Amino acid sequence: MRKRLVNSASRAETVTVIRKLKPTAEMPAAGVLKRLSEDDRKLLSKRLSEPAECVYHHTFRSSHVPGWPEDVTGNTDGGPPAMVDNPDVLSSEAEQTLFLRFNYCRNRVIRVLRQSRGRRLTAAATRELIHWERLTWETRSHIVRANTSLVLAMARRSRNNGVELSELVSEGNLALLRCVDKFDAARGFKFSTYACRAILASFSRAGAKAARQRAQFPTPYDPAMERSDHLENRRERIEYECVDELKRILFENSAELSTVERRVLDARFSLDREPGADTKRRKTLDQVGSLLGVSKERVRQIQNQAMIKLRAVLEEQLLAAS
Repeated sequence: MRKRLVNSASRAETVTVIRKLKPTAEMPAAGVLKRLSEDDRKLLSKRLSEPAECVYHHTFRSSHVPGWPEDVTGNTDGGPPAMVDNPDVLSSEAEQTLFLRFNYCRNRVIRVLRQSRGRRLTAAATRELIHWERLTWETRSHIVRANTSLVLAMARRSRNNGVELSELVSEGNLALLRCVDKFDAARGFKFSTYACRAILASFSRAGAKAARQRAQFPTPYDPAMERSDHLENRRERIEYECVDELKRILFENSAELSTVERRVLDARFSLDREPGADTKRRKTLDQVGSLLGVSKERVRQIQNQAMIKLRAVLEEQLLAAS
């Protein structure tokens, strides 16, 4: 009977317990927020707008967690937890310690949020919440950096045809982040064993998504086949046709322009210049007025009158051609 009770107790200790809490605490007073840095304000706002969770471990009930410095568990003004020397190679013990630290920090965040439920955060609670939230992100980043090579190695060995390596790595990294949040190191398994299944499942989802896209769009995208510039090309073609027709009207003087009107247009728009000549030969209204011995306003009137004649003949001939 005692053996059965011991086995039941040991199994109870290995059951994964995920604690969740939807924050209902309010932002601290303006005076407290003013003393915070911009990064701390963003961190605090993000924490109060998203649910908090942790994988609970029975050692969290004590005042000191194994493998933790005293200034991390006992003093909220202490520095970040000591990390292993090489973040790319984690032993089983180092990995379990990191996950215990990670979830302990999240558990302390939940504790602060529960104590301030439905109330405005005090200055002390704000400092404590930011402290544990910052340690949470630092420890989480350390775990992720130590396991990113796992995603890359699995993506290179994957046989998902039709999916680019960068897309597989992106999907695998998202799966890795979700696994970090859900992994229970107390069960005694390596994190890579737990994460491999989720990463492979994300690769399968990416392959299925690519297959659906190929079924809907069997032809790969070709910029040369893009027809969105059809109207622009048509507009350019019409402009070229109008310019050619305008040149013919000027050459034949179909608009019955006077000598003064023709001189104004030639000077204003360099119609008499040779092809390839400098366009700076175009004259201003003042220059044309000095040339003809009239005011700038009179030159504008002559120009507008000539343009009206040209437009009328051009529209008439375009309508007749259509």
